[in-house]
Amino acid sequence: MRWTLGAILTILVLAIGWVTVRGIGAVNDLQQVATSSSTLKEAVGQGDLEKAASLSSRIAHHAGSAHDLTSDPVWHAFGILPWLGPNFAAVSDVAEIADDVASNALVPVLDAAGALNLASLGLSNGAIDIAPFAAIEPPLADASATLSAAQDRALRIDADATLPPLADAVREMRSTVTQAATVVGSLHGAAALLPSMLGADGPRNYVLAMQNNAELRSSGGIIGAIALLHAEDGRVTLVQQASVPDFPSLDEPLPLSESTVALFEDRPGRYMQNLTSVPDFTEAGPAIAARWQNRFGQPIDGVIAVDAVMTETLLKATGPLTFGPFTVTHETVVNFLLSEIYAAVPDPAAQDEVFSQAAGALLSAALSTADPKDLVAALADSAEQHRIRIWSAHEDEQTMLAASSLGGALPVDDTETHVGVLMNDTTGGKMDYYTDAAITTSVGVCDGEPTTQVRVTWTNDAPADAGTTLPPYVTANGFYGVPPGSIGTLITVYGPEGATASHIDRDGEQESVQTTLLGTRAAVQHEVVLAPGESSTITLEYQGAGAGERLTVVDHTPMIDDPEISREELQCAS
Repeated sequence: MRWTLGAILTILVLAIGWVTVRGIGAVNDLQQVATSSSTLKEAVGQGDLEKAASLSSRIAHHAGSAHDLTSDPVWHAFGILPWLGPNFAAVSDVAEIADDVASNALVPVLDAAGALNLASLGLSNGAIDIAPFAAIEPPLADASATLSAAQDRALRIDADATLPPLADAVREMRSTVTQAATVVGSLHGAAALLPSMLGADGPRNYVLAMQNNAELRSSGGIIGAIALLHAEDGRVTLVQQASVPDFPSLDEPLPLSESTVALFEDRPGRYMQNLTSVPDFTEAGPAIAARWQNRFGQPIDGVIAVDAVMTETLLKATGPLTFGPFTVTHETVVNFLLSEIYAAVPDPAAQDEVFSQAAGALLSAALSTADPKDLVAALADSAEQHRIRIWSAHEDEQTMLAASSLGGALPVDDTETHVGVLMNDTTGGKMDYYTDAAITTSVGVCDGEPTTQVRVTWTNDAPADAGTTLPPYVTANGFYGVPPGSIGTLITVYGPEGATASHIDRDGEQESVQTTLLGTRAAVQHEVVLAPGESSTITLEYQGAGAGERLTVVDHTPMIDDPEISREELQCAS
């Protein structure tokens, strides 16, 4: 018995020594991966692909070494131990993910990028050489699949069960992989779709709808300036510009889904500017196309909706922009377009003209003067922030778009569970320049049921004298029933797929709300009016299928300033 116990202790000591030595080596390798990855970001951002390729090889070497050190049976045996086990399992998972990403995504993508000279894409004078995209699509497809799988696995690691330093490392790795998956996925989508969408197989017409975030709608903002783009053999031209007055309200509204009508009545079907209230762009896109086609007659192949905030990112690529008597930089463009213009140009018709000039000048600069790699980076950043939405009238293209972040479809709960917050202005002015939002989520159990809680705090940060000092066009001057200086907003919160709202309150009180289903998601809408300086907090709890999931993420209307999003410990409100 004593001999058996001694043998066991000896084996245990040897095992602990084994995993300690291998663990030190693995941690060192992973630290090298993290350091090289930081340098790699800088090299890619500077377009130094030779340095990036060297760094990617180094990352692949250290990631492979870390994977080898943490994948033997002894290490996996420690991974099933109580308390300490999740830490061993997390290190092993991180090493395997890093190895997979480096070997099967990073190196192939950089090899493809090295073979593709972005400077040769031929963006001058609006023409894009679309032939190279066929060559880079296959490696991008493989890399995108690898990163998506890595993202799923990274999200499954329970960082909360690990020691704090390791938990921070897991969260940082998860964020990096998610960002890479989004960017590479967008690039793959572009490589697969751009040739046909840019007219390689025949000419295309696209409606470009520009959204103004100073008057919020579900997908970003009210439609302001509108244009028609023509694409043929890779050449993009701006052939026509229009504005909202060119689309008078319809006596007979366009057909809309039941959920859209429940939230917004038939207003999106009657008014062009309200079509971006529709939460799902797979519904809004064809409706925008129909309005243009019915008004001007051209067949429409797709719709591209962008918001004003993405101009900041684009001007980083194009440099300062001049239109009419105005010049803006990436640091001033958002303030000018969403605030200062209303004092500088009081006449709404003249404002529309300025917006059209700005849109034309920006498109021309993007297609003629921007460095291609900077332009690609700017578009990728905007796509990641959901500030670009695209719908195609061609079924094969639309299938790909709808499955990507560019498609603007309602999310699908798979690896992650989604909740959402949509803001739609009822002021009728441009007061959302002064709004601020904070969104918190909490998951757990309330009354014995799995629960997801969503809390939205909405604030009017306008100056106290906004009602008298801001232009009437900004405050709407009470025309739609909201006192000048106050901000009226429809705030819609939807829960996980299949869950139902079990508790609803605003500032701790019950009030009348609008409810509907967005697909299989329960949606609750409050109408909130706030005077300058006021805030209001909406709290909802969802229970049932899909509720209480640890991996819950928040989707929201793209605002001028992103909401503060946080996770808190669940305090049951019901």
